[in-house]
Amino acid sequence: MQVETSARETVIDISKVTTRFGDHVVHSGLDLQVRRGEIFALIGGSGSGKSTLLREMILLHQPDSGTIRVLDVELKNISDDDALALRQRWGVMFQHGGLFGALTIKENVGLPLREHTGLDDALIDQIADWKLSMAGLEPEAGSQYPSELSGGMMKRAALARSLALDPELLFLDEPTAGLDPESADGVDQLVLKLRDLFGLTIVIITHDLDLLWQVADRVAVLAEGTVQGVGSMAELSAMTNPAILKFFDGPRGRSAQKQQHQAEVETIDTGRPSSKPK
Repeated sequence: MQVETSARETVIDISKVTTRFGDHVVHSGLDLQVRRGEIFALIGGSGSGKSTLLREMILLHQPDSGTIRVLDVELKNISDDDALALRQRWGVMFQHGGLFGALTIKENVGLPLREHTGLDDALIDQIADWKLSMAGLEPEAGSQYPSELSGGMMKRAALARSLALDPELLFLDEPTAGLDPESADGVDQLVLKLRDLFGLTIVIITHDLDLLWQVADRVAVLAEGTVQGVGSMAELSAMTNPAILKFFDGPRGRSAQKQQHQAEVETIDTGRPSSKPK
């Protein structure tokens, strides 16, 4: 039986975080918790602070006040050695991939292993091949360069590299942005597979409402510097907060809800899940 979210260990604990850029307040006493083993998503309009919050969680920006604990480590004033150790426990897939153009895909995936382990090159190449396979790429993709990949393949390659060090926590920044519907659906399925097979905690920054309906256990809506609501997509869609409603009242929101309803009806009619997992 699945453990209730409220009973799970807290993997990320954000308390009273305030972030300013000059006179502009991005976060104002923001509180948020992510539990072990869940797929947790952050959504919000432009300027809501979701990307800044991601940067703060992965040690790329320091908030002005408040505390952030990741994997039970306080990030404020963290030492260089502790920061290095912590970074090896998480993986990050950046929105535009962040792959090195001069390296092959296999070399990109193997790079974290070469930097942080004493494994020999042959074993690193084997592990890189395995990670690429986990991400749904064929073996020949490893010898290609980033410029030779399609958008969907690029996303999968970046995901493979984020898995190189067997992280327990995974951050995905807009994992389906720019993909066609078929490729995006493949990413949906892959995210669920990784969580279920390896027990990963996954934090997603996204605008993709279809992705949220398919994979997210809980979603936090950011607006006006704070968390406006947290819950499943079904729970959020029933809330009356205007900052939350706007994500469900527009044409994209209504379309995503319609597809979710159709999938649920198909499950009831056939007795088995539709091609969509949730």
